Amino acid sequence: MEIFQTAFQWKCALNLQAAWILALLFLLQMIGQHYAQSSDSCNANLELDLAFDTIECVNVGNDYILRYEQNDNAISIVLSAPYTTGWVGMAFSEDEFMVGSSAMVGWIKQDGSGSIKQYYLGGKSVGKVQVDDTKLVVVNNSASVQSRGSTIYLAFQLLFAEPVKSQNLLYASGSVTPSNDQLSKHSSAFHTTLDFTTGTSSTSSTTETMKRNHGALNIFAWGVLLPIGAIIARYFRQWDPAWFYLHVGIQLFGFIFGVAGVILGVALYNRLDSNIRAHRGLGIFILVLGILQVLALLLRPQKEAKVRKYWNWYHQWFGRLALFLAAVNIVYGIRVAEAGQTWKVGYGFVLAILLLVVIVLESIFWIKWFRRPPEAPAFQMYNTNA
Repeated sequence: MEIFQTAFQWKCALNLQAAWILALLFLLQMIGQHYAQSSDSCNANLELDLAFDTIECVNVGNDYILRYEQNDNAISIVLSAPYTTGWVGMAFSEDEFMVGSSAMVGWIKQDGSGSIKQYYLGGKSVGKVQVDDTKLVVVNNSASVQSRGSTIYLAFQLLFAEPVKSQNLLYASGSVTPSNDQLSKHSSAFHTTLDFTTGTSSTSSTTETMKRNHGALNIFAWGVLLPIGAIIARYFRQWDPAWFYLHVGIQLFGFIFGVAGVILGVALYNRLDSNIRAHRGLGIFILVLGILQVLALLLRPQKEAKVRKYWNWYHQWFGRLALFLAAVNIVYGIRVAEAGQTWKVGYGFVLAILLLVVIVLESIFWIKWFRRPPEAPAFQMYNTNA
C-alpha cells in the first residue's frame, strides 16, 4: 500500500512540474510574439503600382503603417495593415468617434482582385454603415487596393477645401469579407490624431491615461498581488493561522484592484468603440472566476465536513486557472495596446521572478515531502483542510 501511495505522489509531482513547464513555455512564446516585426515597416521598400508618390511614413500603431504626402489641399495616402481576410478601413472624423465619420475601406476579393469604396458611418449598427462617395473628395483613378503576402495596402488621394494640419483618424478591420458592399462589424479599432505638418501621430491624452491605468491596475492585481496570495496559501501553511489571514487579505485587495481595472477597461472599450474580442472575453471570464473565488470564501465548509476536500479542489484549481489566464491576458493586452518596450520588459521581469519563486518553493516542498519520516503522514506537511 505504501508503494502505491508513493508512486501516486510521484505521479502528482511530475504532473504538477510538467504543468508549470508547459505554462512557462506558453507564456514565453506569447511574450516572444511582442518582438515579432510587422511584414511592413517605414524602412521597407514600397513595391506597389501607384498613381502617386509618398514621402512621409508613420507607424500609427497595431502594425498599421501610414505613408503620406501633402501638397496644398491634396493628400496622398498609402495605408498598410496585417491582413488575411475581411476588410481594413481608415476613417476621417471631426472628433474621436466613428459615428459621423467617412472612411475609405478596402478588401481583397475571392478572385484576388482588390476593392476599395468610401463609406459613411451613420451609426453603430451595421445597417447604418453605407457606401457614400459624397463626403470625401477622391481624386479620379487614385484609389486602389493591393496585397503583398500577409499585408494589405490601401492607396488613395483626397482633396480638402484647405490644407490640413491636424486630423482625427480612425482605423478598423473586420474579419468577414464584405458581400454586396455590406461591411461586417469591426473586430478591432483604434484612434490617432495625425499632424500632417510634423508627421507626429498620437492618441488623446485622456485615452492614453485610461490605457495606462487599466494596464497598471490589472498587472498589479492579477499579475502581482493575487499570485503572491496564492503562493502564501500553498507554501507557508506552517505559519498557522497567519498564512490564512495574509492569504485572505491579499486576495481581497487584489480582487478589489482587479475589479477596478476591469471597470476601467469597460469604459475604455466604450470610448474607443473597439472590439478586441479575445482580450475582452478572457477578461470577463477571469472576472467570473474571481467572483467564484470570493463566493468560495463565504461558502467555505467546516474542516470536519465531508465536502471540504471537494471545496479545496474547486478553490485551488479554479484559482490556478484564473491566475494562468490572467497572465495570458496581460501579455495579450500589452500586445494589442502597443504598450511599448517598457511594459513588455517590466511584466516579463515580474513574471519571470514569480515563476522562479514557484519553481524553487515547489521543489523544496517535494524534497521535504519525500524526506519526511515514514511515520509522518503527508497531511502534516501540507494540510489541505486548513
